[in-house]
Amino acid sequence: MRLRLYENYRFVLYAPFYAAHTIGAYTAEGLEVELAPSPGVGKAEAALIDGAVDVLWAGPMRVMKHHDDNPGSPLVCFAEIVCRDPFSIVGREPNPGFRLADLASMRFASVSEVPTPWLCLQHDLRGVGLNPDRLDRIGDRSMTDNLAALRDGRLDAAQFFEPVVEEALATGAGHLWYAASSRGRTTYTAFVTTREKLAIHAEPLLRMARAIYHTQQWLRSNPASAIAEMIAGFFPALDRAVLARALERYQKQDVWGIDPVLPEDGFDRLRQSLVSGGFIRRPVSYEICVDTRLALQAVNSTERSIR
Repeated sequence: MRLRLYENYRFVLYAPFYAAHTIGAYTAEGLEVELAPSPGVGKAEAALIDGAVDVLWAGPMRVMKHHDDNPGSPLVCFAEIVCRDPFSIVGREPNPGFRLADLASMRFASVSEVPTPWLCLQHDLRGVGLNPDRLDRIGDRSMTDNLAALRDGRLDAAQFFEPVVEEALATGAGHLWYAASSRGRTTYTAFVTTREKLAIHAEPLLRMARAIYHTQQWLRSNPASAIAEMIAGFFPALDRAVLARALERYQKQDVWGIDPVLPEDGFDRLRQSLVSGGFIRRPVSYEICVDTRLALQAVNSTERSIR
């Protein structure tokens, strides 16, 4: 059996997707998964609907957005992989008593490369009584630029993910103030397909869900150094020690799910952020965006085989 999978970005965050290939999780399921680069936001969804690809990994925010813009959209998440917000706030000076409301008096830079981190953070700020529109915020520069600005003293704090967090800490350019993963479940990345494919290709998609569940268990039972060894080929320019420390931080933050079942509470936390940030106009339904049947079947069948 064969599936074609789109990769939207090459991020350390997506270690489970790369590990699924390198530990042989798909092969063990009798499944051949071709990993191909995505043509980009919007185009990937169109390719999925047109049948050029079978699955893509994406933020459920993109599925919500597609349903908000296109009532009757066929897109559906069927297996969750990243279940917590992987971004952190790094400050120039040590600040063990940091609170989100402190950003009101600081020069701060948010992530520009992808929208979800700021959408989630702005909702958190509203929750502590701070209007995000009143921040002294830079929102249009890269994380690389923001790290340089933090190092040079042109910023008080910035929003990063791995390995930029590790690079900031290791070089003394910054200190970890806040990990957004501490918020709790916030669904961040999932396998996405269409309702039609979910019905027609149920068996290969079930095998994909079982493979990623096996990979999730492998990630929990192996040290970051072993994970780094297995996925280093996907990041040839990144120092292996930096990669391992970045992966270890994600492990400790429980960023990756223990199973592929996407719960409604994590979905709702993201949905609230997208509505409050104006990314979507209405709170789209969990039931039309998520189908957990294959994920539940994958978990149950694996547990039965273990017993």
